[in-house]
Amino acid sequence: MPVKLLFIGDIIGKPGREALSRELHRIVDRHYVDLVIANGENAAGGFGLTAETAQDLFKCGIHVLTSGNHIWDKREAVEYISRSDKIVRPANYPEGTPGHGATIARTPGGVKIGILNLEGRVFMNSLDCPFRCADREVAKLKEETPIVFVDFHAEATSEKTSLGWYLDGRVSAVVGTHTHVQTADERVLTAGTAYITDVGMTGAFDSVIGVKKEEPIYKFVTQRPAKFEIAKKDIRINAVVIDIDETTGLALGIERINIPCGS
Repeated sequence: MPVKLLFIGDIIGKPGREALSRELHRIVDRHYVDLVIANGENAAGGFGLTAETAQDLFKCGIHVLTSGNHIWDKREAVEYISRSDKIVRPANYPEGTPGHGATIARTPGGVKIGILNLEGRVFMNSLDCPFRCADREVAKLKEETPIVFVDFHAEATSEKTSLGWYLDGRVSAVVGTHTHVQTADERVLTAGTAYITDVGMTGAFDSVIGVKKEEPIYKFVTQRPAKFEIAKKDIRINAVVIDIDETTGLALGIERINIPCGS
């Protein structure tokens, strides 16, 4: 039997958390999911993660949280993040950065899953090279398991696609996060790595990438600062289900999910 992973796109604030609390168990049962991973860097009020919101997400059935550049937005959570092996931050941050860039999770059946988080550099922070970091981190994870999942938190489609091809055949999946817009290019690459440029977001779609429409529009029109607030209408869950061969670690398939959850 293949291992089935569910990855949930960027969770945006309370609306996203509540949608998962209501719907996640149904998705897991419908797709026979073995392990649930989600990007949680925007789960607390739309910016950052707290210990409380992380624990709520774990209680609703998420096993591991990945993140990105907003993981540091809640300063009070840094100590919690640094201690937890169920939360990963981009591995290509400088040496000495709190937290873990990769982790090993186990399915209920005992299968080990390597999970790696990386952040892009195009239109993003000036970090270590995610490609060379991936070489190092993937090699370490594959000493323990052939199954390696990569969340690449990046802005540019070209950078995401390049990493997908760079790691093709060496990891089970490369999925993109950060832009909050689900792309329709999910596929298994030629050497067996599942890929999608962006999984999308879990939150309000009557919005501009999860926040109330009026505020970013005002900022673009006036070029003046605006305080963003989380939107609450047209809630959807964006995710992918990935089938992986337990022995080879190669992907057998990837399915894109977009589930309306009401207002």
